[in-house]
Amino acid sequence: MKKHYIYILLACLALAACKKLDQKPQSSATKDAVFGTENGLKLYTNSFYGMDFLPKNSTSQDAMSDYLAVKSVPDFIREGGFAANNSSGWSWRDLRNINYFIENCTNPAVPAATRNNYLGIARYFRAYFYMEKVKRFGDVPWIGKPLNIDDPALNAGRDKRELVMDSVLADINFACANISSTNDASRTTITKWVAYAFKSRLCLFEGTFRKYHTDLNLASTAGKWLEDAASAADEIIKKGGYSLNTAGGPGVSYRQVFTSNTPMANEVLQAAVADINLGVLNEANWWWTSGTYGAKASFTRTFINTYLKLDGTPYTNDPAYKTMLFKDEVKNRDLRLKQTIRLGDYKRITSGQQVPAPPVFSYTFTGYQPIKWTLDDTYFDAGALNTNAISLFRYAEVLLNYAEAKAELGTLSDADWALTIGALRARAGITGGLSTKPLTADPYLVTNYFPGISDATLLEIRRERGIELSLEGLRFADLLRWKRGPLMEQEWNGFYVPTLNTPMDLNEDGILDVAFYQGTRPSPVAGVTYVDVSANIGAAVNSQLLKNDNSGELTWMKEIPRKWNERNYYYPIPLADIQKNPNLKQNKGWE
Repeated sequence: MKKHYIYILLACLALAACKKLDQKPQSSATKDAVFGTENGLKLYTNSFYGMDFLPKNSTSQDAMSDYLAVKSVPDFIREGGFAANNSSGWSWRDLRNINYFIENCTNPAVPAATRNNYLGIARYFRAYFYMEKVKRFGDVPWIGKPLNIDDPALNAGRDKRELVMDSVLADINFACANISSTNDASRTTITKWVAYAFKSRLCLFEGTFRKYHTDLNLASTAGKWLEDAASAADEIIKKGGYSLNTAGGPGVSYRQVFTSNTPMANEVLQAAVADINLGVLNEANWWWTSGTYGAKASFTRTFINTYLKLDGTPYTNDPAYKTMLFKDEVKNRDLRLKQTIRLGDYKRITSGQQVPAPPVFSYTFTGYQPIKWTLDDTYFDAGALNTNAISLFRYAEVLLNYAEAKAELGTLSDADWALTIGALRARAGITGGLSTKPLTADPYLVTNYFPGISDATLLEIRRERGIELSLEGLRFADLLRWKRGPLMEQEWNGFYVPTLNTPMDLNEDGILDVAFYQGTRPSPVAGVTYVDVSANIGAAVNSQLLKNDNSGELTWMKEIPRKWNERNYYYPIPLADIQKNPNLKQNKGWE
């Protein structure tokens, strides 16, 4: 069994061992061939990058989040739609591979510092593995060695969260201290700064989870985790040499990070990079533009309302915001908005020509159609063709982690604010409130998102995190740690429609784009998409309606209730695994 994990290296190692090209390669590799040379250690740890628990396409991970309306209600938040028999994620194969390496990386033929570097990489991946397990299931078994099939630990119960997370922290601390590489020009491998970035992420998660989930009785330990999150981020800020991308100015620099084929090295710490020669591409365009593929995910109006005006004041301070038309509500706003959704002057390239591209209602349910990850050329829409690099860790998140951890600790200064939130907003073209912390809590955020929070600074950091990191696969974890799962029940609403049967010009290019009607379709106008918002279409219930019947915000899928229960903060242990090992015991509420 143990040799199974080194066979993945066999071809490379056997070929390297041949002295002449006509010699036959060995049929197996000894442990010394792998663990007795630096090249063997490197090849082994390279295998970790393809493990199943790592994100494969972070451009679509936010499909289950509070700020996106999608084409169907996820089973996880639909009453009676999810149970232990359709749960997943209880796989431990990758962990055995990592543990086997850690146990055997002891050969004195390799210098200790070199061994510790690769042990640091292995322990980084083990920390990542366990963080994903804890986020999903809560208490899990801590397994620190490769188990054989007759090991009694295979039938043991789950360990307490405290033990597991202390072990995770020990792993990531070792990784930060021992990974030797501080720069990788390709931005594809784990460096010391990637380890620190992950430490800031996991410590922020655990610190806030313990603080807000008072039922764990761990709130007294939250502060230490938040201090570790802040210190890890601070290490990168002071020594990492990273900065926010500002090339091209506030109107383009944000989106460049997500559409560039080469990772923006000043901001991106690690990325999944496409390689057209190897056929390693992503499907962002296909997922975000197809009317049939993907989730047809569209932002809700409630979230879009959180984007500030360019002067740094809340958009919702304007009493007219509730009935403002799409063409007007998107003006004079945080410039990340125009780099996140289709609006105004957004154009796409078709057959080499730039063409105005307003929201397309064969795709969007709300009118707020995302563009953050998509390439503008329509060539990329028809399959897994995208060549843009997908950032996995970037400096903007490090700044947000630092700001939030310090705010939760009550130690965020005006200088910290300017360094983090102020810098992010300046990159977005915002001019006001960049150098000092806010004093007044925004009532819109309190009412619609965080009714238990009165700290104006913390509210603004959470606003900033939602906007800056939208669609990057972090939102659901944020809701879990803040204990704001009920936001998953929030109405899926869209832009304001003042009247039926009146075509609207969404991007003010003089061409009418969409009209909403009930019953009989109006006489067609060339280029206009007609959307029926009748309560029923034939015998079927219609999911796309107007809030006031014949006017108001668009709404989507109100007929299917979404319900967040306390048990939803954890997934159930899959039924098949509980049956194999009853000592695991099921998570509360999923019995």
